[in-house]
Amino acid sequence: MTRPLYVFRPEPGLSVTLETAAAQGLEASGCPLFEVEPVEWTVPPADEFAGLLVGSSNVFRHGGKQLDKLASLPVYAVGEATADGAREKGFIVLRTGKGGLQKLIDNMSGKERHLLRLAGEAMVDLDPPEGITIDTRVVYRTAPLDLASNIASMMRESGGVALLHSGEAAKRLRAECERLGIDRSAITLAVLGPRIAELAGDGWEAVHTAPQPLDVELLAMAQALCQ
Repeated sequence: MTRPLYVFRPEPGLSVTLETAAAQGLEASGCPLFEVEPVEWTVPPADEFAGLLVGSSNVFRHGGKQLDKLASLPVYAVGEATADGAREKGFIVLRTGKGGLQKLIDNMSGKERHLLRLAGEAMVDLDPPEGITIDTRVVYRTAPLDLASNIASMMRESGGVALLHSGEAAKRLRAECERLGIDRSAITLAVLGPRIAELAGDGWEAVHTAPQPLDVELLAMAQALCQ
């Protein structure tokens, strides 16, 4: 008997992952644990910067028309999903990282760069290496949502495997399990990266990190964990 599989991410990512899981023969249920909403922000002059530092595709999804004023700047993207979001908006991606924004900027060497970081309200603190300076603009925020009652019932009764694509989802799932009295020791987490595992905390049955921060890698790992 296979274990239940849950996906917790906002739309449109939720539907994409559920469809990909179904194509691989996996039965998955899910719901958003937060929603992403734009915030008002002021665009600085593009010619002051050597590029855009972006840690989420939500920047391009919710940044609004102000992004058009920065289209001349190349993008340093945290991962493939963010890079794809940039390209869809007409940006040129200069570099795509693996392993987080800190690792991405640590690998920028040999040239001074002044970067504009576009981010969400809850962002990772960065320690720029010598030669790298960063200005930041917040372009979106997240608003918490309750765990869907049917998903909560399934988790309480059967445990299972939960897919987490972000640190925000990890924190929300932990909080909702505590609020609703769901036993975390019956739930295995499959997460997209080490920071997500860290933010999820302890008390889970197990926490497994995908070998690469890609949805297909996460689902492949989850398929094995559900057996």
